[in-house]
Amino acid sequence: MNPAFAALALAPGLAVGSFLNVVAARVPLRRSLVRPGSACMSCSKPIAWHDNIPIVSYLLLRGRCRHCAAPIGLVYPAVELASALLVAGCVLAFGLTLRGAIAAFFCCVLVAISAVDIAHRIVPDRIVLPATVLVLGAQTLREPSLEWPLCALGAAVFLFLALLAYPAGMGMGDVKLALLMGAVLGKLVSVALMVGMFAAFLPGLYLLARHGSAARKMAIPFAPFLALGSIVALFAGKTLFDAYIHLLGA
Repeated sequence: MNPAFAALALAPGLAVGSFLNVVAARVPLRRSLVRPGSACMSCSKPIAWHDNIPIVSYLLLRGRCRHCAAPIGLVYPAVELASALLVAGCVLAFGLTLRGAIAAFFCCVLVAISAVDIAHRIVPDRIVLPATVLVLGAQTLREPSLEWPLCALGAAVFLFLALLAYPAGMGMGDVKLALLMGAVLGKLVSVALMVGMFAAFLPGLYLLARHGSAARKMAIPFAPFLALGSIVALFAGKTLFDAYIHLLGA
């Protein structure tokens, strides 16, 4: 796909990222995504349109509310930038196709879920379950196959067994996220799980080295690591999977 199309996708990606910030802030609180309009979380003053421009407004306001000067978390521009880059990456990698649309939607859901998990330590059913149903339908429409539901179920069962073995390491929300991952990635979900669990292992080692046995009681959000593994699998999963199979056969 021409990189120009991917570049054009950056602006819509930023707009989607701005909406995802609303989703991440309101869904855990069971608030409407439509009403009331955007407002400062500290002083409740409405945010004017010119203070709600993705990335730009954050920089102009120097990361603070115009009215009360309360700091605005870095997560807001991070969500906007990540969404824009991932949407553009999906257009570049998969083109303006149904596969590209599914991939972009998946990436946006991962960004929203990661933001929620970092802030609240939950993976909301109101995001992950409808997304899974929608993706399964779209994948079946794009390429009818048992691969999508079977890999979704397999990934969820795998993490459920891991949850039973080590309850402190994850929750049922992560198991449901695995269901979505398998529905999108098919057999490449194995790459996503491997990369995600390895990535989560590294901060776990750091906490263990720093805090000793007390680190076992310190929870870290697992969904962002699963999201990282999913993104790696989405864009490079086939290469990694084939290399692994080749290594086994060597």
